[in-house]
Amino acid sequence: MIRQIEFTLRPRSRGFHPITDEIEANLPPLPAAGLLHLFIKHTSAGLTLNENADPDVRTDLEAIFDRLVREREAYYIHTCEGDDDMPAHAKSTLVGTALTLPVSRGRINLGTWQGIYLCEFRNRAAGRRIVATVVG
Repeated sequence: MIRQIEFTLRPRSRGFHPITDEIEANLPPLPAAGLLHLFIKHTSAGLTLNENADPDVRTDLEAIFDRLVREREAYYIHTCEGDDDMPAHAKSTLVGTALTLPVSRGRINLGTWQGIYLCEFRNRAAGRRIVATVVG
């Protein structure tokens, strides 16, 4: 069985946002065993899996990424959409745009402290489109 759906996440500000609950709310019933593939249809945001217990992790990740890829660098050529545009594309490349997760007993099989994150790299973004493919 393969099922695929597409949905829009609610808009969020720049930062790292836990979205596991929103992902699960949009999924069809999951199989007893299989895989869930998530793909974000954008070049200035990403998806990752990380600790979901301590909100300081999200704050620290944002600080790390902002130091790795700074805004307003003199060598940027692609600057027509604002100071956050080119850095957002670079950060998206570093994080990635897809996750493949195991499904067990009809649920996403995450570790105790793991959660799915939307990595929003633009200051102002509309809702992000997600394609979810369930194999099982």
